[in-house]
Amino acid sequence: MSSPLANGDAQSSAIFDSLPYYDNELEQYPLLKEKVERELAKEGKPPQTLHPRVPPPVTLFADRPLLQAELERVSNHQPMPQLDTSRYQLPAPITPENEEEWLAALKNARAQLEHQKLRQTNLALLQQYGSNAWRIHNYLNEASAKNIEKALEDLKNLTTEVNRERKNFQTRLGSQLTSLETRWTELISSILQIEMANVALEVEIDRLNKREVELAAAL
Repeated sequence: MSSPLANGDAQSSAIFDSLPYYDNELEQYPLLKEKVERELAKEGKPPQTLHPRVPPPVTLFADRPLLQAELERVSNHQPMPQLDTSRYQLPAPITPENEEEWLAALKNARAQLEHQKLRQTNLALLQQYGSNAWRIHNYLNEASAKNIEKALEDLKNLTTEVNRERKNFQTRLGSQLTSLETRWTELISSILQIEMANVALEVEIDRLNKREVELAAAL
């Protein structure tokens, strides 16, 4: 029977010989179920290649090696490397008489000072605009979550509706098959009865013909 619920051009003309919502022979006959399981065990493993319509796996951060390495670290459950705090320190020159060490320490102190100024600027901006920015961010996240939840609920409802239609379709066809099978059994029984009656009539005709010949011979 052709299923109207088949998806895809390649499956639009597919013919199915199974009605899982209607066929219950495996439950009625445990021996048959054992035979089916043995036959399935004999079959080879399914092919490892994916269907041509299945898209290839997506490689995240293919053009960003740092993010890809971080993703791999998280996937492998490896600990995060410790922060290098040496850049936030102001070590004094090891050799006080060395001018180059003093220049390097002075350069480091200036960099630290600029870093602290930048931190103060960022903190001031965060205090002024951070709360509203986070509110907007949370609002957008909540809206996205609601849209995703709604899409998920719609997909679940669609799946339930498809399964309901399949069940109704297969139950209706199953009832028709049962009716046709019952009618076929009745017709076969009628044919057998007619054949048996024909055989009985032929035997009776042969007996009458023999009787007729015997009577004719007696006369």
